[in-house]
Amino acid sequence: MTDAAPRRFSLRNLWRTTTVRLTAIFIAIFVGFAVLLLGLIAYQTSVQIQREQYRAVEREVAQIRLLSSQSSVRAVAFAVQRLADRPGPGIYYLGDPTGTMIAGNVSDFPTAVISEAGRFELEYQRGREIYGGPEEDVPTHGVAIVESLELSNGLRLVIGRDVGERRGFNAIILRTFFAGALGIIVLSLIAGGLTARYVLRRIDGITETSSKIMSGNLSERVPVTGRDDEFDAVATSLNAMLGRIEKLMVGLKEVTDNVAHDLKTPLTRLRNKAEAALRDTDPDRQRLALETTIAESDQLIRTFNALLLIARAEAGTSTGAFSRIDLSEIVADVAELYQPVAEDAGLGLETAVEPGLTLDANRELIGQALVNLVENAIKYGQSAEGDGSITIAARREPGRIVVEVADRGPGISEADRTRVFERFARLETSRTEPGAGLGLALVAAVVHLHGGTIRFEDSAPGARAVITFPAG
Repeated sequence: MTDAAPRRFSLRNLWRTTTVRLTAIFIAIFVGFAVLLLGLIAYQTSVQIQREQYRAVEREVAQIRLLSSQSSVRAVAFAVQRLADRPGPGIYYLGDPTGTMIAGNVSDFPTAVISEAGRFELEYQRGREIYGGPEEDVPTHGVAIVESLELSNGLRLVIGRDVGERRGFNAIILRTFFAGALGIIVLSLIAGGLTARYVLRRIDGITETSSKIMSGNLSERVPVTGRDDEFDAVATSLNAMLGRIEKLMVGLKEVTDNVAHDLKTPLTRLRNKAEAALRDTDPDRQRLALETTIAESDQLIRTFNALLLIARAEAGTSTGAFSRIDLSEIVADVAELYQPVAEDAGLGLETAVEPGLTLDANRELIGQALVNLVENAIKYGQSAEGDGSITIAARREPGRIVVEVADRGPGISEADRTRVFERFARLETSRTEPGAGLGLALVAAVVHLHGGTIRFEDSAPGARAVITFPAG
């Protein structure tokens, strides 16, 4: 057997953890989504700014066109210059048909822009002396979108907007995106590393506990932090399983010891009787020895059959399928069967069975459990005066069915009321009474197989076995 080594936290095995891999996948998904989202926002914002710029250009073009149709050239030139003198990204040019600039803040346009009507995107040089303000207030060159047209009075008008503001906004979004994406990646890696370290530590605790258990220390348990998280839930479940395994292993050891102790004597007796029969020449004594050997063998077979039945019942595998049975009928049949046996033992047998009690169970196992209880009551139910009585009762209570077998014997001390259900448990230490101490162990296994409980109570005087089955 190879002990499982705890997987310690290190950079080498960090990527091997599911937590880090899932974190990396989530980071990639999130960053990809953030890229798409920010890209869409930047694109929509740029488009919207461009639309607003075009609308502003169209409004001003419409105003100047209307003014040129109603006023003189001087009034138009005054209006264009007033727009050009305002601080901002506006681009303005008003020229005569020969190309001479009359008003505006940009004079250097390509010939095609001046001579042809339409929309253009171009690089420009802003005329500083025309603008009339401090040079640092506005850019002296850049890229602009403009609309060129010829007015009704023959003048050439160009109005536009600098697109540097829009591109600057896009640059801010791009820088913010890269900073945010970098921050997301760094923080996610830190969070993934801390989470992986925490997960590995919890898993190491489970692995170390498993290693100690495999080395023979069955009392070890997985540590529980008390946070009531999923790891605590797993640890609690594992601890319950380990407790059950430890209990089974202890029980197996006790059974092995008890089998070795309780079966050694009858086996030795069998051997001695067989050896004596071989030496004896009297046919009658040989026959008696053989009959005794057969009886002893039958008792051993019954003991092993009982052990096998208990093991199957505790493992949850019964000898037959469950079906709907009439418990009242089974209790009545057992009482009727043992009525003569009780009378021969000087005991009375009374019944108080409620009719129509049914449950899903294995008929043979339930019958065997009741038989064992009745036989135990007959065996130990006599009072000090040599008389007594046995009562078998079955009734329905809210949510359950109760079966009781009570006697008037010496009873069972409170300290022994749990021990009597163990294999090979015998309250009479001399072990002169027949039996192997498996009857009540079989009863407990059968009751637990059917989801019920069993306990002994004081019957004052005597003992009362109380079985409770869930009402189906």
